[in-house]
Amino acid sequence: MKRGYLSEYFEGVAVKRLSAVEADTTRSNQHEYNATKDMLAFMGRPSGRTRLPARFIYLDDQSDEPIIEDAFLTLYDSRENQPLRSAEYRFYFPTTTVSEKGGEGDLLLIAKRRDEGLLVVIAANGSSAVNQIEWLFGFDDEGLLNFSVRSELEGENDKVGFAATIILESIGIEVEQREESYLETMLARFGGRFPKTLDFSAYARETLAEIDPRDDPDAALMAWMEREEILFRTLERHLIGERLAQGFSGDQIEDFIQFSLSVQNRRKSRVGLALENHMEVVLASLGIRYKRTAITENRSKPDFLFPGQNEYHDSGFDPLRLSMLAVKSTCKDRWRQVLAEADRIEEKHLLTLETAISVNQTSEMQAKHLQLVLPRGLHDTYNAEQRQWLFDVDAFTRLVLERQQ
Repeated sequence: MKRGYLSEYFEGVAVKRLSAVEADTTRSNQHEYNATKDMLAFMGRPSGRTRLPARFIYLDDQSDEPIIEDAFLTLYDSRENQPLRSAEYRFYFPTTTVSEKGGEGDLLLIAKRRDEGLLVVIAANGSSAVNQIEWLFGFDDEGLLNFSVRSELEGENDKVGFAATIILESIGIEVEQREESYLETMLARFGGRFPKTLDFSAYARETLAEIDPRDDPDAALMAWMEREEILFRTLERHLIGERLAQGFSGDQIEDFIQFSLSVQNRRKSRVGLALENHMEVVLASLGIRYKRTAITENRSKPDFLFPGQNEYHDSGFDPLRLSMLAVKSTCKDRWRQVLAEADRIEEKHLLTLETAISVNQTSEMQAKHLQLVLPRGLHDTYNAEQRQWLFDVDAFTRLVLERQQ
């Protein structure tokens, strides 16, 4: 195991495309996946039927939240009573909400976690989740009719950076990120509580005072986001630990539930706001005129409108000199909301941190005149054809500056 790499979280992973028999349990009562020799190298070869606890997750592009269900896989030798034949191991899986959602051609991931539990993920065929899992674990989409396996997870491409962290957490893996040297300063500065996201973003940038977004806006945006994420997790871990140490009595179950929900909601909302905060500093540093959360038709509020709200509502102002930028840390199907946010602007822009969005989604974005903008460091998670179309932050800011001159 090597800290900072996928091996810190997994002993081995295997992926394949679901066959019709595996996906449609009405066609087969077996409920089984065939285990390969390479899988058994990290799974082990039990002498009898062995039930392994597993967390099942289903991912697609339509749902904001994954479907999660705890169950098990049973690993066994189907030829145990045939001593003259070589062993043939299989995984039996029970009927779960996740297994019922799976369809032929969906991607199946079976991973053995370091905590001994298994992770079983089914990603809908053609979804961004398929691309993200394949990119994260270094699998090629070709030849996945049988399990493709990796157990050596400490190569250069197995480092857990910002993009990998986002994907890992989408499949329920808590990535340990802390920078304890800043903890005392944060506790003193913020009074032992979570500050407003705007204040926390400013503090994160202060810790990277040497970065000037005018030199490289893409690198600056990513560095600020990565630093804020690490600082937030450091402070969060401390504050949650303090609250849990106080305990919850029997009549405080509702308080515990609300506390847990507040932790989850804070994580979800904070990243998008942080991305907006840091992007605003990039724009200001480059001398770009903008209005944040301006009001357009039907009281829509695009995240950034260029050069401003007054120009947008001036019928005499050339619409070709107007621009808008929506900001969403992840897209899913929510990117379509952007299309109705500024009727005067035909070509809209969307800044996101989501990796490896599916070709189906990016093709539809192109057809709808929505240009995707990602920090340059995330472009490699997309295929070659998609990369030719993507904007980075530098390209977007240069376009807006040109329209404002």
